[in-house]
Amino acid sequence: MTYYLLSVVTPTDGTPPGPEEMAEIMRNVEAYNQELRDAGAWVFAGGLHGPETATMLRPKGADVLISDGPYAEGKEYLGGLSLIKADDLDAALEWGRKAVRAIGLPVEVRPFVDSH
Repeated sequence: MTYYLLSVVTPTDGTPPGPEEMAEIMRNVEAYNQELRDAGAWVFAGGLHGPETATMLRPKGADVLISDGPYAEGKEYLGGLSLIKADDLDAALEWGRKAVRAIGLPVEVRPFVDSH
C-alpha cells in the first residue's frame, strides 16, 4: 500500500462559487470522503484558507525569517488536500478522477517517497 497526496489546485482568479453551488460541492466532497473511508483508502483530508493567510518561514544562516503571504505569486494555489492509501498509481488516479468530479477543480496526484 502506498500513500498518495491528492492536491486540489485552485485558481487565484475567477469568481468563487455561490452559496448553493458551494453547498452542492461540499455534499459531493463529503460523499467522496465517505467512499474513501468505506474503501479503507482515507487517511486525512481538508481544505485550506487562501494564500493571503499564509506565513512563510525561510532559512537565513542560523536564523529563520518570517514573512506574510506565499513564497511566490501564481495563478493557482493549494486549496485543499487528501492523503490516501492505494495499491498503485492506477488506483490513486481513479480516486483523483473521483475527486475532480466531486470538487470541479484540477487535482494533482503524487506518491510519497518510500511509503510502501
